Amino acid sequence: MTNTFTKNLLAWFGKNHRPMPWKGEKNPYLIWLSEIILQQTRVAQGLPYFERFKAAYPTITDLANAPEDEVLKLWEGLGYYSRARNLHFTAKDIRDNYEGIFPTKYEDILKLKGVGTYTAAAIASFAYDLPYAVLDGNVFRVLSRYFGIKEPIDTTNGKKKFTKLSQELLAKKRPAEYNQAIMDFGATQCVPANPKCKICPLVKSCVAQKEDLINQLPIKSKKLKKRSRFFHYLIISYGNQVWIRKRTEKDIWQGLYEFPLLETEKLLERKKLESHKKYQQIIPSEAVITRFSNPFTQQLTHQKINALFVEISLENTLNEPLEGWINIVRDDLKTYAFPRIIDLYLQDKSLYLNF
Repeated sequence: MTNTFTKNLLAWFGKNHRPMPWKGEKNPYLIWLSEIILQQTRVAQGLPYFERFKAAYPTITDLANAPEDEVLKLWEGLGYYSRARNLHFTAKDIRDNYEGIFPTKYEDILKLKGVGTYTAAAIASFAYDLPYAVLDGNVFRVLSRYFGIKEPIDTTNGKKKFTKLSQELLAKKRPAEYNQAIMDFGATQCVPANPKCKICPLVKSCVAQKEDLINQLPIKSKKLKKRSRFFHYLIISYGNQVWIRKRTEKDIWQGLYEFPLLETEKLLERKKLESHKKYQQIIPSEAVITRFSNPFTQQLTHQKINALFVEISLENTLNEPLEGWINIVRDDLKTYAFPRIIDLYLQDKSLYLNF
């Protein structure tokens, strides 16, 4: 069965090749760059970012030498900013500890920050033709359906089972082609909802099709827990200057800039905000609220961010701004990397965000 699966998959790939800028690429730096960008990101969204990073940083040393703020600004809008920070950290690691040359062994690739088993296998197989099978969401879905595997994919035993199977199925002499084939198959043919079973070359041997399990597989044992958070961004202006700060805490959007923030258990009305103890500690009594926005919402993977933007005008500059605050000209806001929800407010477009 495994030989039939691999043979039919490669035959399908030969007729359904999706052209992408990174396909067939042998430069491990560019492969790594594309894989990091495509983590948690659709191809259509990630493609322009890949092109921008490739143009801005042609080599891994160029990326390593870039300021972090510049890297984060180029990443702005793509979400999951830890990827950008890890990307920059790893570039510096390779510059400093590998003489600027991307590691050639799977074990060394796996040691790089931000690189897991899937990414390491992708780089090793695509760049160096090493026999390591990729295992991502697309592959889990294809294998669970075709072989009728009911073991949850998010358990230790499940991951071990799928890892063993994917390695057994790998075309050892054509690892790059096989890995690309199974990922493309999951992305375009065996999709999560309404897969194209009627024109599937593997349908005759597909257990999920025979047993009507298409919509049940793959199985996850854990449900994602989400929480809601409530932010009040204080846009404190004195003339044409505003205060911003960099998020340094180990939290969402670390390394990005924001306006001074007051987080509460729920969104507050204007009068309640003005009477809030922390607000009164930050804002002088003579300050005037000139604009109180409608709520903005951004849905992240684990949390929902609800935000109000409060524009505040000062008669005199702040004598003692809080630690970490910096004062900038309002026109310079565009040069700083902000979370998407702040960008949206600055663009004055009230949308519901998902990414």
